[in-house]
Amino acid sequence: MIAAIGRTFREGVEEVGRAGGFVAESAGASRDLRTWLPRVTMHARMLGVDSLPIALFIALFTGIVLALLASYSITGAVPLYFVGTLVEKTVTMELAPVLTGLALAGRVGANIAAELGTMRVTEQIDALETLSYDPYAYLVVPRVIAGTVMFPIVVGLAMVVGVTAGWVASVLLLDLSSPDFVKGLRLFFTAFDIRYGLVKSASFGAAVTLLGCMTGMRAEGGAEGVGQAATRAVVYSAITILVLDAFWATVWLLGKSR
Repeated sequence: MIAAIGRTFREGVEEVGRAGGFVAESAGASRDLRTWLPRVTMHARMLGVDSLPIALFIALFTGIVLALLASYSITGAVPLYFVGTLVEKTVTMELAPVLTGLALAGRVGANIAAELGTMRVTEQIDALETLSYDPYAYLVVPRVIAGTVMFPIVVGLAMVVGVTAGWVASVLLLDLSSPDFVKGLRLFFTAFDIRYGLVKSASFGAAVTLLGCMTGMRAEGGAEGVGQAATRAVVYSAITILVLDAFWATVWLLGKSR
């Protein structure tokens, strides 16, 4: 049992070391602007624009459910216009970034891991090195930058759709007028709500793309290895998003409230 515990600990430390080395290699490759800069736009479209339908679909129904849930939770002692407050705070600060990030972890993370994993097992990455291309600058850096930039844009649009859906649901399904919903929305709204959600989503985008690249470039064993890499990318990305969510709440929200 002691040997098993030691082996598990050693493997965990080695994994952290490999991840740190991968991040360091990627950061160093970012200096090669001529290699990664022309590829950022293509990856921004693939990672961001093509992900808009699923993100907006999630935000639409999230806003509707939040409005109904807020109305159910509010008792007679609390004015009904607080539905607008709850929808705005919950969508912009938590659910839009986290739900969108988790959805894109499945779509973007798995896609990157499968693509780079296939390139690894078919020796295309080795061919890039033979042609004097830095694989990190050519494959990793443009994806990470595109993900870091595009995730906040996708999440920002999801915020708008989610709050709008909550407003429409409140007007059509609840006994709440548009002026009352807007009154509640504006009551405690601050620019910090938007900034907090967008900064979180940028960190999610960097984490998802970086983990997808790392698991993909380390794939081995043919088609089975590529599938395992895609699975690991989704699992690691989901866990990292939840950890980062708790990190930002602890560091930023807790510090702001004191």
